[in-house]
Amino acid sequence: MKNKLKTITRLLLLVATIGLVIVLFTPIWRIELNAPQYPEGLALTIHANGLKGNVDIINGLNHYIGMKTLHNEDFFEFTILPYLIIFFAIGFLIVAIVNKRKWLNILLVLFIGFGVIAMVDFWRWEYNYGHHLNPDAAIIVPGMAYQPPLIGFKQLLNFGAYSIPDIGGWIFIGAGLLLVLCVIIEWKKLRSLNNQSVTGKGIAVLTVCFLLSSCQTGPEPIKTGSDNCSFCKMTIADAKYGAELITKKGKAYKFDDLHCIKSFLKTDNIKETGIQDIYLVDFAGSHSLIKKTESFLLQSDDIHAPMNGKVISFQNKDSMQAIASKIKAIELTWDQFVK
Repeated sequence: MKNKLKTITRLLLLVATIGLVIVLFTPIWRIELNAPQYPEGLALTIHANGLKGNVDIINGLNHYIGMKTLHNEDFFEFTILPYLIIFFAIGFLIVAIVNKRKWLNILLVLFIGFGVIAMVDFWRWEYNYGHHLNPDAAIIVPGMAYQPPLIGFKQLLNFGAYSIPDIGGWIFIGAGLLLVLCVIIEWKKLRSLNNQSVTGKGIAVLTVCFLLSSCQTGPEPIKTGSDNCSFCKMTIADAKYGAELITKKGKAYKFDDLHCIKSFLKTDNIKETGIQDIYLVDFAGSHSLIKKTESFLLQSDDIHAPMNGKVISFQNKDSMQAIASKIKAIELTWDQFVK
């Protein structure tokens, strides 16, 4: 009985089998591109057997900046990926039929291994397309690369690139989580038979083994010379006047001037309900990012920010007052500033 699977485990494996079959007919990954000249946005969807979406338009844009055009025949992955998905669908089904805990554990190792290799290959693909550029391209920005993010958001010139699993990708992840759940169920059963209890720490370790990425919280560092302002589109040259907005989806909007984030908020591109937090750069010290609610603002005509803004922020009041004593300035709250 120790090596036999519970009925619930076998049912979950059958559900995962059906899910993997569905993955063959649905988009697995999605890369969205947003820019002022494309208000509806552009989308590239990755299926098991090829690329779909606005491929031709994206290829036209890639030509100007020297990136290779995208063609299904250039990717061997689209030849083997459908068969690998079928392999795992059959594997889930066989484990449910064979009814052996040993094969369940082997399947988990193989599935995690495949997921890691797939993400590494996807990153390699994005790296090659974003870095190997045609030196004779019409638009060349020295030192600029156009590698899309593996997961999440990244600003590429005036385009915002957002990369996330699509329907098939979420189903594939769900199948993996069901597999992890099956292993946990069988592990608990084995521990129970041996008169031992399963600890929360053990479950956490097993679950972490399956995770391929982690969600980022908090602000991203503002990189001068490479990051662009999300409002005026200028390259950020001096971070001490800047700010950053984080959405509830984890997308970061960076600004080179408090005037720019104020103007951006008035455009209503991001609803207030979609904002996770807003961070302002501490003008003094190491120019760290601090929450707007913990900031002290100073306004003066003697302040010359990149976009002619006249407001700077501080982490502590003493630093603000030290600057205020040298110039003619007034203190502001965040609410007063954004009115």
